[in-house]
Amino acid sequence: MTRQPATPLPPPKERRRLREAGALTHAQLASRVGVSRETLRAWESGRTAPRGHRREAYARLLTQLAESDRSAVQEAAGEREVTDGHTALRAEEPAPPPDGPAPLTPAQAFDALYAFCAPALVRQAYLLTGRRELARESVERAFELAWQQWPEVAVDRDPAGWVRAAAYEYALSPWHRFRPRYRHPEPPPADVRDRALLDALLALPAPYRRTLVLHDGVGLGLPETAAETEASTPATAKRLLHAREAVAERLPELADPAVLHRRLAELASTERLRAARPPAVRVGSERRARFWTRAAIAFTVALIGATTLTLRTAPTRYEPPVPPGETVRGVPPRAAPGPLSQRELGLREKLREEMVTGPVRLVPQAW
Repeated sequence: MTRQPATPLPPPKERRRLREAGALTHAQLASRVGVSRETLRAWESGRTAPRGHRREAYARLLTQLAESDRSAVQEAAGEREVTDGHTALRAEEPAPPPDGPAPLTPAQAFDALYAFCAPALVRQAYLLTGRRELARESVERAFELAWQQWPEVAVDRDPAGWVRAAAYEYALSPWHRFRPRYRHPEPPPADVRDRALLDALLALPAPYRRTLVLHDGVGLGLPETAAETEASTPATAKRLLHAREAVAERLPELADPAVLHRRLAELASTERLRAARPPAVRVGSERRARFWTRAAIAFTVALIGATTLTLRTAPTRYEPPVPPGETVRGVPPRAAPGPLSQRELGLREKLREEMVTGPVRLVPQAW
């Protein structure tokens, strides 16, 4: 009985591209396959590979997405096709390269992305956290991570969205509450209206606050907001409605979404929030990467040394444990020496009278 070969799957990057081309989130595609979002992320990153019937279901879905994407490309190419008599110029034919400026280096492209996104991201992170220093730190950490993974970020369909998602994840991390520098609240805004709006935002749960800032603050559509928050569109709509109701309950004048959008922009623009320079962020990213690389190497060397020492000093055979000592009973105690007899006293006196050294002591004599 021969075993059926496993269904071939596209590379991990192609899997992610097909999912995004089909406008599907991790949760939506995971529900179709019957796995969790974390499992699907591991499949798309290449850390793990699907097996069994889940692999078959995942391969069928990717095949359907690939066919849909191929048909969409063909339709777009057909619309661009220009027919003239017996000849036709198709969109697939390469166009002559235009005489334009030279392509940017990775550092220049990163600096351009940072200059374009960093100021706005710092203001958005401030709306999420209410802390100026944490907002600046979140954006810097997000761009440091982007520089470490720049080959992947540079070819992403939305590099700004990639960095924004990383900054939001860092800003909303619950571990910041245990850091000493963030245990005490920062001074609130000077304006009473801004202070009330910021308090209303911080009173919302983190997923609701993120949804409200993305939709009503940044201006993303509902599908884009759902994709960035990794939730379904109905769940995102419910979060948005509940967030608006909670804000309108505390501030009735912000019941209109247009007014809320304007007030969010005003609140973010009134604070003087500045980001670091792009070269400093790149240098900090490289320094952090070197530190963690050296720390990982040192930990690995220490682990190997401890394992080697354990192997060399560990016993190679079974040694039974030594039982604890017990008190021996019934043995009479040892008696002390008694007085000497007359014969022993005479012998002692005779030994004392003899010379300590001399031939008598050295040469034995026969009896």
